Amino acid sequence: MRMELLVELTQQVREGAHLDASQAEQAAHALASADENPLEKEAFLDALHEKGETVAEITAFAGVFRTLALDPGLDQWRSRALDIVGTGGSGVGGYNISSVTALITAAAGVPVLKHGNRAVTSKSGTADFLTTLGIPISSDSTLLRQSVEELNFCFFFAPAFHPAFKEIAPVRKALAMKGKRSLFNILGPLINPARPKRQLLGVSRADLVAPLAQALTELGLTHGYAVCSQVMADKVMDEFSTAGDNHVAGIGQLQEQRGTWTPESQGFRRCALDELQGGNPEENVALFQQMTEGNGRPGLIDTVCHNAGAALYIAEAVPSLTEGYDRARELLLGGEVARWVTKAQTFYRELV
Repeated sequence: MRMELLVELTQQVREGAHLDASQAEQAAHALASADENPLEKEAFLDALHEKGETVAEITAFAGVFRTLALDPGLDQWRSRALDIVGTGGSGVGGYNISSVTALITAAAGVPVLKHGNRAVTSKSGTADFLTTLGIPISSDSTLLRQSVEELNFCFFFAPAFHPAFKEIAPVRKALAMKGKRSLFNILGPLINPARPKRQLLGVSRADLVAPLAQALTELGLTHGYAVCSQVMADKVMDEFSTAGDNHVAGIGQLQEQRGTWTPESQGFRRCALDELQGGNPEENVALFQQMTEGNGRPGLIDTVCHNAGAALYIAEAVPSLTEGYDRARELLLGGEVARWVTKAQTFYRELV
């Protein structure tokens, strides 16, 4: 690879020109290389973000980092399984909604291959919540396979599966210290190492909902939704919520479904944002246990069921969204999710 490549592409981007797929792929490989100058990497990512990333650029970058990820060897579940994940970065301080959604979906018998990390902008990330609940982090392929076979669930801790990111982490940190974001703030949810064909993607910017849905379609996903919830005039959540209107774009075979879904249009009562606030991992696990006992905040239960119902519909486990919402509520409040958690805790305690 020519050493001046990133410099040339940075200049091109600064002039407002978009990268074609080949150029974006070359840039992605350069960013993952230890031989490239970190300052040139930073300049490129800053210029690309200032220009605005196109669907073609996002798709090309995601394609490269998917190939650079460690393969967990779970291909047999790829067509049926889904990921439930958000870009993060909303700054609302919300609850671990995608994590609880994943557990409800797995309790329904749908294979969930969840990709995530520790908290960055919130108090409790997926990894923090799961480990506190008794589901430890592991990158052992045998354990991951057994977990899917026994529980319909496994969790990929992103840093363990994306070694190429170690060459980008210092650059991202440098940008963050300057208050700047980059493509990598949205790339993580697009590069699940197991590449499931179905996904519920939460997005922290309404203007990125349609582009990211299109990128996942072009990456070969067959079913899914990208969603951003406008919970206040200046605040969003990266998931479905019953505290605001949801900007939705379908993925794959669902791409004709798009628009703004209000809580009321989906059969839910609109709630106050306060009902969806979370805390640290211990507090969030306690809130989860309250929900499984039927004592949780009504708005939080509704929001979790909104997301889980959509996940069940994406997985084709229910014939309609409405039936998905109802089924999710039955699983959460009827004891099935609590029994699944007990089974999961026992499984990991005996194997890890």
